Amino acid sequence: MDTRLSILAASIFLMGATQAIAADAPPSGHPGTPDPELRYKGAPVPIKPEEAQETITPKAPPVTAAEFARAKQIYFERCAGCHGVLRKGATGKPLTPDVTLPRGTEYLKVFIGFGSPGGMPNWGSSGILSDAEIDIMARFLQHEPPMPPEYGLAEMKATWKLKVPPEKRPKKKMNKLDLENLFSVTLRDDGKIALIDGDSKKIVSTIETGYAVHISRMSASGRYLFVIGRDAKIDLIDLWMKEPAVVAEIKVGMEARSVETSKYKGYEDKYAVAGTYWPPQFVIMDGDTLEPKKIVATRGMTVDTQEYHPEPRVAAIIASHEHPEFIVNVKETGKVLMANYEDINNLKVTEIEAARFLHDGGWDSTHRYFMSAANASNKIAVVDSKKQKLTALVEVGKIPHPGRGANFVDPKFGPVWATGHLGDDSIALIGTDPVKHKANAWKVVRTLKGLGGGSLFLKTHPKSKNLWVDSTLNPEAGISQSVAIFDIANLDKAPEVVNIAELAGLGEGPKRVVQPEYNKAGDEVWFSVWNGQTQESAIVVMNDKTRKLKAVIKDKRLITPTGKFNVYNTQHDIY
Repeated sequence: MDTRLSILAASIFLMGATQAIAADAPPSGHPGTPDPELRYKGAPVPIKPEEAQETITPKAPPVTAAEFARAKQIYFERCAGCHGVLRKGATGKPLTPDVTLPRGTEYLKVFIGFGSPGGMPNWGSSGILSDAEIDIMARFLQHEPPMPPEYGLAEMKATWKLKVPPEKRPKKKMNKLDLENLFSVTLRDDGKIALIDGDSKKIVSTIETGYAVHISRMSASGRYLFVIGRDAKIDLIDLWMKEPAVVAEIKVGMEARSVETSKYKGYEDKYAVAGTYWPPQFVIMDGDTLEPKKIVATRGMTVDTQEYHPEPRVAAIIASHEHPEFIVNVKETGKVLMANYEDINNLKVTEIEAARFLHDGGWDSTHRYFMSAANASNKIAVVDSKKQKLTALVEVGKIPHPGRGANFVDPKFGPVWATGHLGDDSIALIGTDPVKHKANAWKVVRTLKGLGGGSLFLKTHPKSKNLWVDSTLNPEAGISQSVAIFDIANLDKAPEVVNIAELAGLGEGPKRVVQPEYNKAGDEVWFSVWNGQTQESAIVVMNDKTRKLKAVIKDKRLITPTGKFNVYNTQHDIY
């Protein structure tokens, strides 16, 4: 009887809380759009449900084979981004049978249907899941989690295709493109990238890649472009060819986010590295062929409770300029791994304890200190790549998401690195000069007020006097379609607000504005106006000095553009 009463009480509380929140919420301009943090953390996992081996738990309520298959699909699409592929917990709580079985089916149905004030989405009352699907999920969660297959050297080599061997590639550049001002643009839902000429603003070509390309990275020489999709497929593109094309490809796992190339003197273009969300590992490859050479698992103990975690995902990877090393963020354990590639057969890995949920980040202006966001811990970890140790953990706002961050000189506090946040409207400026501005080093010296939460990227340039900040995932249409522009010389002044989406002159759609990216000269800022897959999208080019519209790039091939990467700036870590 007590259990039934507690379920009823939970139902009444959650229904009331959910209804109250819905009633009080102002119209956003994005009907049905959930909280920006949840959309960011709970993104679909590109693991095919049929590849995950199901396990029936005897004490759990029965689930048919068809129901189990549907539940796996829903879980990977809706839940795994927060709770982990193995349901052991990531930024969301664990959902393993030891937790779910004591709760029971009815209790779980309430939480799935109505969500919770702590951040669980209301999958039922929002209309996303039907009553039947909620019932299936409540029973499914009481069984052992289905296990996706591991992915080792044999599996990688089976997908590896060397389309054009190095000896058959051009000995010199065979096109007239200004490669240093070329942009690699992610066409997120089209499975392609677009190469856009920065001078003419014309699409040079579109190239088929993996699903939802996450980032593009340049080789140290500026010749090779590496792109990695969320499906863990890497494409190596030779920009010297008459028509740039894929010369090698490989699938390094089942879900991934990061790729990087060796940049230390004497090792330029020698190696590439990619990290995966599943399986939790990273792999070192030949830089000009993508042949896999060394796989390193990341499973291990967390930095805080020293508990074993079976699914610590690899987030950002950055190439050291101080040592022949790749610097690898391990999300769930909160560790930064410095993998020395001088001798990969006797690999040396320096393990640095930082803070849990390490995600993205970039260099300070000297390229010595790696500024890494531990997003769910609300911290920035500062790693000294020269001394190979943690320098500081800096408390910032709610869920920092810097991309690679922005470096500039604050007129009062000296050199700083900036990050925006997903969970609030603050922009934190952290002092980065421990020599001439020692009192300000590794502290938040100034906090700016942006347009709102949901910021994904901010950017400036050494030749610019502006700091541009997006708010892509804000639920308010007017905010997500606009950017804030701060005057670096007068940071006490409120930012100028420009509605970039309006300048694009598009039709209907969410028209989210994402990721400022400078051209090589530092006098233009490019923004993606990210619309639905069947709606018109665009890229808006702003004059950095005047903050006025310079060009709008529209093309039927420009489908869901998101990240943009200028070849020169990416090659030289300029941001």
